[in-house]
Amino acid sequence: MSYFDAASSAPLHPVARQALLAALDEGWADPARLYREGRRARLLLDAAREAAAEAVGCRPDELVFTPSGTRALHDGIAGALAGRRRAGRHLIVSAVEHSAVLHAAAAHEAGGGTVTEVAVDRTGRVAPDAYALALREAPGPTALACLQSANHEVGTVQPVAETAEACAEAGVPLLVDAAQSLGWGAVEGKWSLLTASAHKWGGPAGVGLLAVRKGMRFAPQGPADERESGRSPGFGNLPAVVAAAASLRAVRAEADAEAARLRALVDRIRARVPELVPDVEVVGDPRRRLPHLVTFSCLYVDGETLLQELDRAEFSVSSGSSCTSSTLTPSHVLRAMGVLSEGNIRVSLPWGTDAAEVERFLELLPGVVREVRGRLGAPEAAGPPPEVAGAAEAGAGLVVDSLGKRCPIPVIELAKVIGEVPVGGVVTVLSDDEAARLDIPAWCAMRDQEYEGERPAERGVAYRVRRRT
Repeated sequence: MSYFDAASSAPLHPVARQALLAALDEGWADPARLYREGRRARLLLDAAREAAAEAVGCRPDELVFTPSGTRALHDGIAGALAGRRRAGRHLIVSAVEHSAVLHAAAAHEAGGGTVTEVAVDRTGRVAPDAYALALREAPGPTALACLQSANHEVGTVQPVAETAEACAEAGVPLLVDAAQSLGWGAVEGKWSLLTASAHKWGGPAGVGLLAVRKGMRFAPQGPADERESGRSPGFGNLPAVVAAAASLRAVRAEADAEAARLRALVDRIRARVPELVPDVEVVGDPRRRLPHLVTFSCLYVDGETLLQELDRAEFSVSSGSSCTSSTLTPSHVLRAMGVLSEGNIRVSLPWGTDAAEVERFLELLPGVVREVRGRLGAPEAAGPPPEVAGAAEAGAGLVVDSLGKRCPIPVIELAKVIGEVPVGGVVTVLSDDEAARLDIPAWCAMRDQEYEGERPAERGVAYRVRRRT
């Protein structure tokens, strides 16, 4: 089985395993106690904190360990907003932040605060001056800004240093979610808070990091607790903390060489997939990206079915869409980028991935996509559909009733009939699937057709597409 989903959780690093087993024997006592076992545990905790702080680029007394990366984000945002409540109640985030940040922003808004979501371009990247503009146009004084160092779904690296500079000039702290990038290197710039999660770099799950720079006004929320500077209550999992710090140091020592090797493999995927599979778009920034991650969008398939078929072929990948049978909600990242919400596959290679595994994936993928498309009745060939005898006159249109059908079916039905109207003709697609709002415009962009917008229909929404080619 080839595991290609390191962005979700990386396999446990050998150093983490060794450190964990050793710490289970030596670090089981309470590090707050003064007897021998407690002192031994405290030495392990202090060493782990120093190692993690060195990797982050902060002082040891600025860093605490939390039960998860999500908890670090929630506590970091809540503490920063509370500490700066006299400065203002406005929060700025990007539209592609991790859902943990967006949930915290929603809670802040529900409590009476205000939030600005900064848009991204089609690669998923924030413009370098976007946060400076958001700060100037904020409805009130800004308490905090948040920006991920690199996106978890498409790998795009964000302009953190430029954003931190703009925030510093405005006197606003910047919180950086470094979960996806910290294993590859320190985050540059004048950030004020930083969070990360150990299982993203090969440490054990259940360990997060929260760094708060000295001078940052920070008020931990919830009942007071004397552990971890009052910022992460409860008795911590010391063996896991030790393993997390040890593995972070180990992966950082290997990062430059491994990044170059994996980047070459990802470049191979980025180049070959569009050549091997018709109607595919590689998404994310082609240059400013994580070295191990690539996401591509396939027309006329749904990502979950494609994922299942690849799993049967012994490849563990992730779908870039968060759409499931229970929520039917497209990924907020893909929506913000304006790319397909269906048919997305994210490949994120773990340390040590062999080139032969990538070649086997590339050999298998075209047949899997072709089979799934055939099962859904999708068009077989790339390129616009042929003219149909007896097509409607110029200016006339067709209506495609896709009510009750889930994406990608509305897009497939649109593709099948676009050739039945002449150039300049209009196809109106009726759909009640939320994903169609993203997928139909994305299909138009990929196939060089004109998307004219939407209007409410008696049931669902009517999407208008004018044939250009």
